Amino acid sequence: MPDTDHDPAAPRRLTQHPTVQRMAGREREKPDPVLAADRLREICLAAGADDVGFVAVEDPRVADELEHARAILPAARTFVSFCVRMNRDNLRSPQRSLANTEFNHADDETNVVSRRITRALQDSGYRAVYPAPGYPMEVQQFPGRIWVIAHKVVAEAAGLGVMGIHRNVIHPRFGNFILLGTVVTDAVIDTPSTPLDFNPCLECKLCVSACPVGAITPDGGFDFQACYTHNYREFMGGFTDWAETVADSADRDEYRQRVTTGESFSMWQSLSFKPNYKAGYCMAVCPAGEDVIGAYLDDRRAHLDEVVRPLQSKTEPVYVLPGSAAEEHVARRFPNKTPQQVTNGFPDEVNDLLDQIGPRPRGGAGGTA
Repeated sequence: MPDTDHDPAAPRRLTQHPTVQRMAGREREKPDPVLAADRLREICLAAGADDVGFVAVEDPRVADELEHARAILPAARTFVSFCVRMNRDNLRSPQRSLANTEFNHADDETNVVSRRITRALQDSGYRAVYPAPGYPMEVQQFPGRIWVIAHKVVAEAAGLGVMGIHRNVIHPRFGNFILLGTVVTDAVIDTPSTPLDFNPCLECKLCVSACPVGAITPDGGFDFQACYTHNYREFMGGFTDWAETVADSADRDEYRQRVTTGESFSMWQSLSFKPNYKAGYCMAVCPAGEDVIGAYLDDRRAHLDEVVRPLQSKTEPVYVLPGSAAEEHVARRFPNKTPQQVTNGFPDEVNDLLDQIGPRPRGGAGGTA
């Protein structure tokens, strides 16, 4: 190929190109230097968002996200944080296929909304980009930071809610039955959103009572290892453990001794469709939020009988690290559940570090989706 940097004919050829000739003399519109928050809100709601907020990437409350925002969009000026509602009773069902169908479809919808907002901003002359609301992530960076933008951190700063003791963002109206999305844009917003001045979390501790591995402690601690090992059994490290079990098994009979047929089918389902969460019970039982709390206030016993106890009494394997507090918790609290020892795919040094940290205090946990 010719070196156009040193080819004197290159500029002449460029000016003769049909596209360049059509653009000659055409005035190219530039977007307004500042975009009205009301206008951007209209764009987001029309794209399918159920609520939205805006925060400058240089806001101190999202300081840890600035470099990551500018890594995907060097001219980044604003985070557009939005939520999509989920259907509550699907998530509350002991039949996890119902819950996971809702998770997966809401995840797809969040991507669609992100894409529509990004397209609308692009069509208005701004640059914009969106990361996935959950998976896929930059998993090749594991055990380092694998998420692109910490959606929960941005959502709190943008006023969409506050993380409860279960580490899910609770929207003041929709409760924790939401998925979060973030669009990063070079548009400057005239009126950024403000964080909530209260925490919608009721401190009812129902999430504590429903968590099969005891990952959420009454004093606000959070055991990341316990949650990850069970709930994300068919993601990442759990898949690695299963694959290594296949490799380590001498034959079919040994594999079947180590992995039940139901577990094999469940892994097939995750690989064939989308990975399935094993619990998410903390979200299911949460009664916070104006649209959610009414039934709980009217009849708390009915909420316990219809939502909490069916999850607590569900017969199921619970995946735990050998000798962990989670293993002891399952055996002590849930007679219908069976602790099943597995590995979580973390390198030994990461597990050792998490063991030293123990359950992390409320301010030290986060998450992404």
